[in-house]
Amino acid sequence: MPQAPARICMLDEGYAREARSLLYHAYRHEPTYAWLFEGQRPGFERRLRVVIREWLRQHFYLQLPAIGLLVDDRLVGVALIVPPQRRLGVADSWAWRLRMMLGTGLRCTRRYLDYQAALASCLPAEQVHMLPLLGVHPQFQGQHYGEQLLQAVHNWCAEDPGTQGVVLDTGNAHYLGFYERQGYEEIGEIAVGPIRERVFFHPNPAYAAATIV
Repeated sequence: MPQAPARICMLDEGYAREARSLLYHAYRHEPTYAWLFEGQRPGFERRLRVVIREWLRQHFYLQLPAIGLLVDDRLVGVALIVPPQRRLGVADSWAWRLRMMLGTGLRCTRRYLDYQAALASCLPAEQVHMLPLLGVHPQFQGQHYGEQLLQAVHNWCAEDPGTQGVVLDTGNAHYLGFYERQGYEEIGEIAVGPIRERVFFHPNPAYAAATIV
């Protein structure tokens, strides 16, 4: 069980600064992002901060759902959710693309858009929720907060009777067993440079029951 009790809340742009910091620390050692934003080249940390900042900015601008996990009023976990009807709401924005090019460079922006397109091609159906950014602060990992955050995501998405489930992806082999234990099944794989990015799907029990009936 977690060492300290945590509570779930829906986030708005008032949490943007805390969410940016948390997600930066959660993704700074991820191999996929290291390749996408050229981790071997000076300025990687700045480029990573840009993509997280701009994604969050557009996510909240579009009023897309975001779930937070708080411990003693500190944000320790974040999950951004993209509902089926808003599939490319962030990456489709030309304003977002322009800010990405100015902040990360044309090559990194193209890599990121290619990655998003490849991921979209792996989706099992149109009616799925996606988790483009998901993380628990490193200081709070290994304390079952990740399980609590994902369960909150599943509960929230299940409120939509039309959704077939939740999709996420990772290029970090460390997380494969964790996602499988949370009920995810691997449905595909994409190449992100030299990285094998695994795509996972968690079915919505309510949708499955409805289709059986």
